[in-house]
This record gives sequence, structure tokens and C-alpha cells, in this order.
Amino acid sequence: MDYDLITIGAGGGAYPAAFRLARLGLKILMVDSKGVMSGNCLAEGCVPSKSVREVAEHWERQRRFSSFGLKGDLVLDFERMMNHKDSVQKVRYQQHDGELSRTPGLSLLKGKAKMVSKHDISVLTDDGERLFRGKHILIASGSDVFIPPIPGANLCLTSHDLYKMNSAIHSCPSSVIVIGGGYVGLETATFFAAFGSSVTVLELGDQLLPGIDSEIVSMLVPQLSSLITPVLSAQVLSVTSQSEGKKRVKYRHNQTEVDISAEMVFMAAGRRPVIPDGAREAGVVMGPRGIEVDDRMRTNVPHVFACGDVNGRTPLFHAAVRQSLVCAHQIMGGEHASDRMDFGSVPTTVFTLPAASYVGLTPSILKERSIPFKRATYFFEEDSRAQIFGETAGGIHLFFHSETLKLLGGYVVGIDAENLIGEIGLAVSAGLSAMDLASFADQHPMASEGISKAARSLF
Repeated sequence: MDYDLITIGAGGGAYPAAFRLARLGLKILMVDSKGVMSGNCLAEGCVPSKSVREVAEHWERQRRFSSFGLKGDLVLDFERMMNHKDSVQKVRYQQHDGELSRTPGLSLLKGKAKMVSKHDISVLTDDGERLFRGKHILIASGSDVFIPPIPGANLCLTSHDLYKMNSAIHSCPSSVIVIGGGYVGLETATFFAAFGSSVTVLELGDQLLPGIDSEIVSMLVPQLSSLITPVLSAQVLSVTSQSEGKKRVKYRHNQTEVDISAEMVFMAAGRRPVIPDGAREAGVVMGPRGIEVDDRMRTNVPHVFACGDVNGRTPLFHAAVRQSLVCAHQIMGGEHASDRMDFGSVPTTVFTLPAASYVGLTPSILKERSIPFKRATYFFEEDSRAQIFGETAGGIHLFFHSETLKLLGGYVVGIDAENLIGEIGLAVSAGLSAMDLASFADQHPMASEGISKAARSLF
């Protein structure tokens, strides 16, 4: 069966292109092992984890304001919260199904895809193997949890176990050990700490959130819950079961072996791209982070594209969506296509409590590249919204080229960081200057007014 486009995967790197091209009359097939759209983001990633995160944030604020007259202790119904998470996932799956059913020329097939040539895809389905030919192939197979070769790693829970629909976790553990201090591990640590769990985070490196500018991390970490104990340079040696359902983790720290126990051990050692079978044999070149692509999402093989986590460039759902649309425009326009992916203006948020967000060039990169810059700051201790919520730690940091005052990047740590970074990211993408930002009347009393106020400090 011939198609104009076959996508391997049906998540954020695949379905935007599929819908865009199907609505132009092209014949599209999406192949996905889950048999549903939206990939890991909806299945076990950003949507369910943020459903939990929003409850955790409101829970912390409720406790802060309870002194105004609430009598009695607040009691969390953990199972009802998890049911709420499930209901959000169900609604979104229904929305995706409805959109798919209303789009002629677009099909979704459940199965495992394999590239058998540069144009041919075999799909192992419940009914056997089927063969398809695509004029264009889009690899959007995403990423999966990385499980390091640690004895007893099978005793640990992962993001799949915790955030999937109908999770087996129905109650909040009193103690949690998190293996890995990256964004998944640290976010989950702050959620459990908000609900009262004692959390130990074991990070192999010498910094929490490895790969993120140390200046951002140093502003965030002091604001984390006192119930979180981070241990850096901790090499986990084994995980074993104990009596009464507890788990014991042995790790090496400062040349000393240490044993600790907890009700739950959460494995968050990172993620790695899922490379479809046959991709290498078809000639698709791999890079250090995944499949190599250019800014038009093209691999080295003509007519084969790779979008989303599988290329490792910006492993975020919203980045995958934008990459997918760039791919669609490239297919539509061929060599005349003008759309390109701007990897440098994709905002990133670590959804801890509080959150930390950044976009563009941050201080360490600017210094490494010897780019002259000026910093503009706005601290939340002077912000009216932060004062209203009693969350005055952190602030906004913007970085402008010293000569042109063009905005190069910025970061936010603290209240509304995940929302503020969108405005900053748009300004970076559009090449706006400090004067452009300073001239905009951000509304009061919102933390966003700190963006224009920071910019005005340069004049």
C-alpha cells in the first residue's frame, strides 16, 4: 500500500505534520506501538505529571494560606488526585480520536514499525506483518526511560509506572529515594515533598539538573522543600527489597558506601531515543544524541525526516510539534521550502516547585562563546503578584548583546516562571531589543511586568 507520508510514531513529532498534509489531500499513515496519538507526553509524561504538579502547587499554597482561618489539618486524597490525572488523559485521548476521525486521508495503525528499505516499512500488528511504501518517511519514535545496569533496578518505579493511566500507586509514600537529579527526578521529588514525603535525591554528577546553567541551578536549589535531601556524586550500587515493603539503596559517596531505605525508589536516570529497527541499515546516520537532522528536519537520506526526541536536539513536546510542522512545510515546498527550525528559541521549564525556566543563550554559554552581554534583572521580592502569594524568592534575568541590546536569552526562577518564559522566548525568536521590551505595557499586577521593568533598567 502506497502513502505520501508514513510516520513511525504518532506523538508530537508526527501528528502535526500528518494532519497538515492530510488536509491538503495527501494520503498519510501513522504507525504507533501504542495505537493512540500524542506519544509519551500524554501517556506518561508532561500532561499527567503536570496534573499532579498543579495539585502539589495548590496544596502548598493552601497550607500557606490556611493560617487565615482554616480549622483542622489538610488531608490529601492521593487516589482521587491520581484519578483526576487519569481523567485529564482520557479527555485528551478522546479529543485526539475525534480530530483523527474528522480528517480524511489520515490513518493510524497500531503496531511496531521497521524500516526495510529507504521507502518500505513493515509493521508487525496483532494480525500479522504488513508492508507499506511511503514517498516520504517521518521517524518520530520518541524516547524511552533509560534503566542503568544497576542490580535490583527492576525494583524501582519509573515515570511510566507513576504517571501512566491506571497507575498502581494509590497512596503517598512516607519516604522516597529518587535515583537521578535531572528534571524528571527533581520534579517528582518536589511533588512528593509537597505531599509530605521525605525525599532523598541521588545524583551521579556534581550538580543537580546536569546540563542546565549552574547559575540557574544555584538560584533554584535553595528554594526547594526542606524535605528534599540531595546527595551529589552518588554512585548507586544496588537496590534490594526489605521487610514491610521497603527498599534499600546502597550507593558510594566520597569513597564510602552508604545504605538508605525508603518505601519507594523512583528511577529517573534519564531518557534515550528510540531508534526504529532497520533505520541504520537503511542508511540513516546517527549522531551523539540521536538521528542527525538539519534545521529542516532532514536526515542524510532524501525523503526521510526525523522529528522530536528521536533526534535529541530539543527533547520537548512543544519543540517536537514545531519540528513536525517544519517537516510538513519541507515536504510541501521541496527545495523551495523556506521554513526552518529555530532550535535556539525553544523555551525549557523544569516544573519543580518552584519552577525554573530558560530560553536562548544563558550566562555560561555567553561567556563560553565570548559574546559581550548586559544583564537586566527583576527580583520577585519587589513584585506585587509574588507578594500576594508570599512567593518572593527568585526573579527574572535577561541577557542583551552589549552593543545592539538585542535580547539573546533569559531565565526565570520562581513564581509563574513557566508562563513568563513564553513571552521571553517569543522576544528571542523575533529578535527584539531591550527598547522593544521596555516599550511594552505588561499588565499589572502580574509578574510579567517584571520583563519590561528589567529591560527599562538598561536605559
